[in-house]
Amino acid sequence: MFTQLDTPIPLHVLGKGDGYALAVIDYGQEHNILWVTAIDETGEIWCAPNPQVRMQANWSMSRGKSLAVAASKETIA
Repeated sequence: MFTQLDTPIPLHVLGKGDGYALAVIDYGQEHNILWVTAIDETGEIWCAPNPQVRMQANWSMSRGKSLAVAASKETIA
């Protein structure tokens, strides 16, 4: 099932960078959800499997930076 997100969600794809999820693809219970994400820095579109996707930090939601995101950003730079 392909579901377009009515409002894109800011995400971080490990190893790729920050971006916005435009849609999700769900092939069923034996598969990871795929996040169709536009990467901010490169403009690339990636279908990232769920284990490789993290929410971005959000101060107003009291969500701090993920250690996985911090490590990913170090390897990208």
